[in-house]
Formats: sequence, C-alpha cells, structure tokens
Amino acid sequence: MADQLFWDGELRPTATLHSVPRQDGKPTFKLTEILGPKSQIAFAIISSFSTSILWTYQFFEPRTPVILVAQPDFPGQTGVKNILPNWVMTVPLLSKERGIQHMKFMLIFYETGRLRVVISTANLVGQEWREFENAVWLQDIPPRPRPSFRDHTIADDFPSIMQYVLRSVNVGHALTNMLRHEHPNLPLKSIGDLCSKWDWSKVKVKLIPSIAGRHEGWPRVLQSGHPRLMKALRDSGLRTGIGRAAKELVIECQSSSTGSYTTQWLNEFYYSARGESAEDWLCEAQERRANLPWPPIKILFPSIRTVKEAVLGELAGLVLSSRANLWERTRYPQELFCDSNSTGGKVLMHSKMIIATFLQRSTPSSVPSSSATASPKGNEKNNPEPITILDGETESKSMDDCAGVHSAPVSPKEPIGWAYVGSHNFTPSAWGRVSGSGSNPVLENVNYELGILFPLYNEQEVEKVSCFRRPPRKYVLGEDRPWTQEE
Repeated sequence: MADQLFWDGELRPTATLHSVPRQDGKPTFKLTEILGPKSQIAFAIISSFSTSILWTYQFFEPRTPVILVAQPDFPGQTGVKNILPNWVMTVPLLSKERGIQHMKFMLIFYETGRLRVVISTANLVGQEWREFENAVWLQDIPPRPRPSFRDHTIADDFPSIMQYVLRSVNVGHALTNMLRHEHPNLPLKSIGDLCSKWDWSKVKVKLIPSIAGRHEGWPRVLQSGHPRLMKALRDSGLRTGIGRAAKELVIECQSSSTGSYTTQWLNEFYYSARGESAEDWLCEAQERRANLPWPPIKILFPSIRTVKEAVLGELAGLVLSSRANLWERTRYPQELFCDSNSTGGKVLMHSKMIIATFLQRSTPSSVPSSSATASPKGNEKNNPEPITILDGETESKSMDDCAGVHSAPVSPKEPIGWAYVGSHNFTPSAWGRVSGSGSNPVLENVNYELGILFPLYNEQEVEKVSCFRRPPRKYVLGEDRPWTQEE
C-alpha cells in the first residue's frame, strides 16, 4: 500500500485502532501510507492547527527539508523560524482578537519528481490518527516534461488556488529562507513553480479555501469562504437555479465543532450552497434576512449519548467543541441538529464533511421563489469500493449576470448533489460572513481553512463518500443535547 499511486485521486477515512476492519468495509488510509517511504521524500510542505512536532518528525528522514505551516503563538504576528534541523515553521497573519490557522494539507515532493497533494481533516497529533476517525483526499501529480508558462494570474483552477493558499499562509517567506540557506536545490524554487512544473490536468476536484481577514469587492470575495464554495458550485454545473425551475437542496453538515448560528447566517450559507450569488442575497432587506425561517440544513454533531457509548467514552469527547450556553439560547436551531454516528463503528469523528443532495419534487407548486428558502425536512448501504471523483459540467458566469440566470444547468450526466471534505467546521468562523452591497460585497473570514468539492452522481456514490450514517438520527428535543466538555 505504501507504494500505491493515485493518479485519479482518492478519498478514504483514516484507520483507527477501534474500527479496523470497518463495519462498512471501506478501505482506509494510515499516515505512513499517505506519506509513503520516507527515504523517497525530497521535500514536504505540511499544515496543521495543532501539531505534535516530535511525533510528526519521525515520519521523515532527518535530512529531509520540511516547511510546517502552524498556528501562531502570538496572534497578530507573522514569521518564519527554524524549529529542528532542516525544519522551518511559518505562521500566517491572524487578528489579535481571534482566529486560527486551521488548514490541514500536505504537499509531498518525491525524489522521482512526483508530487502528492493531500487534503485532510486531521491535525498532526498522534491521538487524532489513532483514536478518532478523519477523512483524507489525496492525488498524485506527475511532473511536466518541460515547464509550462501559461498565465495563471487570474485563473482559479486547483494549482492556482493552491498557490494563492501558500502565499496567504506565508509559505513564500519560508521557501525563500530554505533556498537561501541550506537547501538551494529544492524541487520547488518558487510558489509559481507549482503550476508550471507539474501536470494537474487529471485533478477534477475544486479547492475551497478560507483566508482569514477582510475581503472587499467581488474579485477578492470569490476567493474565500462560502462565496468561493458558490463559485466552485457554479463552475461545476451544480447550482440549483432560482424560480420555478429551481432544484430543492438539502445539506447535511458533519462537524467536530458547533458555532453561533442565526437564521441569517444559515440562510446566507445555504444561498451559497445552492450556487446562488450573494449579490442577490445582499439585495434583500436586512430586516427580512434576519427573520427568515431555518433553511433545510441538518447539523450533525455527537449527542451526549453517542459520546458516552463510543469506544473511549467521555475521554474521546475532548476532541469535540460545543458550548452549552449556545444550545440554551432562545433562538437557536435545535430542531436542525442530528446525531453524528460513524459508518465505521463506535468511534467519534473529527471529520468535517458536507453531503448536499437535490430532492425530487412531486408538484411544481412546491418550488420556492428566488427570495425564500425551503422549510427543513426530516439506507444505509455498505460498499467497500473507494470513490472515484469525476468532473462536472463547467458553467462559468460573471457576477454581473448572476441575476439573469434562472434555471439549473442540465448536463448529459446529471449530478444528484455534491460533497465537501476538508478542515472547515460548519461555523461562521470557518466559512465567513458576508455584508456590504451587491455591487461591493465584504467577506469577513476569521480562520484559515481548506477543503475540496466534487459532484455526486448517484446514491451509491453518496453512501461511499459519507462518513456518517444516513439518514442521520434527528435529535429528540428535550432528551438529546450536543456533547460539551462541560458534561
């Protein structure tokens, strides 16, 4: 397995001590399998929120140069420093008040010239890889026979977005530091080499980053958070459309942390999840946006009962984050909460995943208008085969014509939905909040996050991808509560 290559990309849950073999029969990834033989690694860029540096160090040869993107010790400051022989740590700029560097990714450069890109939900901490279930997508990228010098300055394909991410989290300065001092022959001489030296033509997933900070104007807003999700959905032919021809969408959001949910933010996110522009959303009156009904979103988070019945019991709940005072608010979406249960066994999940599916309508009269959301609605299948990610139809539209398109796209191979996997918990801090106007939007992102998006074409694919049991069990109000560390 350590030498297996994945030229078409692969998504798998991670192996844990307590769910191998898995009840659902799905294949898994171990960290050693993801990295491959350490003697073959020429260079690596790795990112994690929480990192056990000495534990991570054992997976690399001491001679191998590694750049670690980490959480700043002092928010508001950015910097680069040597932390071990051949290891450089870099931290991005964060607000002094709040925010975290939460991205979990790896770029592994091998002696053969091959590059492996990894998007994960797991931090680089031993316990998370042993005790808790996570999800990992990876793909091997071959080197180009000769560099390609096409203009990537305005592109938003996978490698161009990845370059934007690397610059945003201060990898450029760390790379320059390594090249100038002990490692002048790195396979990556500049961040721009990522596009020009490797062949990304077989990568079909869309990259979805959140970049901490204030983003103003459409060009910047569309690069981050849930507006980036919206743009990727449009480019993949996955928008619902608006008006009578619109598709109805239900989204199931698996998270290891809950947030401060309001009807305005949930509808704001849902609008982007439909592939519809925030330009239209921001044209709605503020008072109306603040008083919409809850959208058809299912928020998956382990109940107290699920945590207590897990293999490690309440001790395992320390990896989860939820606050009792939020749950007890008068206006909190308790009716949207569902239990989070792994399809692999009685282990807790640190995975962050969204499964979105289009619903078939029984009558035309059930189609919502463009200014309203649908009301919330309340078979498990085992398949050991990993998911092969296919491409969707491409539909690229500028924000100027968003309001003029009123029907969902039709393609010869019609998707039934889509999936997101990555570091984003289902929270406003991760996905961002939009304000401003339709002509000059403002996006506020608190965290740095990174994940992937891809279409789903049938129910079998939905079940292969989903890390949680479907349909998720709805909380019984008055009996179920989300787990908190205060329990």
